[in-house]
Amino acid sequence: MSDPSLVGSVEALRVRLRDARQGGSTIGLVPTMGALHAGHGRLIEKARRECSHVVASIFVNPIQFDRPEDLARYPRNLEIDTAFCARLGVHTLFAPATDEMYPAPPACRIEVGTLAEHLCGPFRPGHFNGVATVVMKLLQIVEPHRAYFGEKDAQQLAVIRRMVADFNVPVSIVGVETVRESDGLALSSRNQHLSAEERGKAVALYATLQRARQLVESGVTDAREAIRQAAAAIPADPAIRLEYLEVVNPQSLQPVESIVRPVLIAGAMWVGTTRLIDNISA
Repeated sequence: MSDPSLVGSVEALRVRLRDARQGGSTIGLVPTMGALHAGHGRLIEKARRECSHVVASIFVNPIQFDRPEDLARYPRNLEIDTAFCARLGVHTLFAPATDEMYPAPPACRIEVGTLAEHLCGPFRPGHFNGVATVVMKLLQIVEPHRAYFGEKDAQQLAVIRRMVADFNVPVSIVGVETVRESDGLALSSRNQHLSAEERGKAVALYATLQRARQLVESGVTDAREAIRQAAAAIPADPAIRLEYLEVVNPQSLQPVESIVRPVLIAGAMWVGTTRLIDNISA
């Protein structure tokens, strides 16, 4: 595969994609914040199968971080990410500087409503407003036919789908299945922050979700009881802290009291100083 064209400016990207579009290309967008791994690879591979011109974006979006220290330590290596995209046949890599995306502090932002009331929303104030705003900007800049997002970030995916519907954005949002390690740990750029010992403990989140799903599939219909029993099985370890475990409606993301399948079981867990999220359906 040849190296992707690396573009840093909005105007240069629009010129390149205008030519591709006029040539009859179907444009696929894979938005990322870099630190690319096999989970991103699956997004790119699906985009390659379905689109004739794939754009991957790499932009660490400052307005979606609620903790400055989290933004500061987010892994960045454009050279490695460029090589990753080249191996998978990305046609255009859009890697703008912060002042290219935000020449001035944005006075207007997308305001996310009830979809941010639960799950990660209360623990990351303003996060989904920042996500929705940057994704809207990318959709306006790239004007893709399809855009690809991982199902691991189920709340983000639900927010983006609703935003696109509410604002009549002419794009198909494609959810792509979570990629996991052999022990079930969902791939995430944040996994790089785990020590070897913490990595072994991190599987507790997926095990907890699986336990909750087993309870639901066995006939437990009281959501609070399923959550209580699943959380009770988490190892007593000072390095592990469950932030939340919820059973929600897959579309509205509102918690359910009485379980009527299908439901989404989602959780967040701190392992050391690293926050991990995951979800499964039941």
